[in-house]
Amino acid sequence: THTHTHTHRFLFIALIKMGSSDTTVTTMTSSSPRSISPSSSSSLAPPLPSVVVSPCAACKILRRRCAEKCVLAPYFPPTDPLKFTTAHRVFGASNIIKFLQELPECQRCDAVSSMVYEANARLRDPVYGCAGAICHLQKQVSELQAQLAKAQAELVNMQCQQANLMALVCMEMSQDSSQQSSFDYFITSPQTNQSFLDDNNLGTSLWDPLWT
Repeated sequence: THTHTHTHRFLFIALIKMGSSDTTVTTMTSSSPRSISPSSSSSLAPPLPSVVVSPCAACKILRRRCAEKCVLAPYFPPTDPLKFTTAHRVFGASNIIKFLQELPECQRCDAVSSMVYEANARLRDPVYGCAGAICHLQKQVSELQAQLAKAQAELVNMQCQQANLMALVCMEMSQDSSQQSSFDYFITSPQTNQSFLDDNNLGTSLWDPLWT
């Protein structure tokens, strides 16, 4: 009996030791994540700040979500809402989108500029639109062409008058120079001087009887 009691006590102590060792292992395994959690949290990158993209003027006016590949966004920036408002009043957003989708991207910018110009002209002149502005400009061009033709005719006339005046001046100058040369020849010619002296002597001989 004493031997059995001693054996049971030994087994009980062994079980207690085994239980304490399991508890220690369990505690270590359960506490290990806590010990590495600071290092793991420090290794994680901080979250990036969210980028807020402002919707284009078209989507903002239409009160709809501006998609990433919005057709209207490249041509109606949020800083110029009047541009889309004017085009939308005349053509409508659906028609504008349809026009742009039917065109290649290289022509869409010019198409938007044309639509905005036409919309502004249509608001100024609801009847004729840009056709009225074109007719007005053509009328101005015709008037300016007529004024230009008149000015060119006057210029040709003045050039002709100037040419005639220069020819007349040259003719008078040539005549004056010829007369001057003739006079100089008359003065410097020895025959002329001798005949002039002979005439003077002849005149003196004619007057001599009168004095005597």
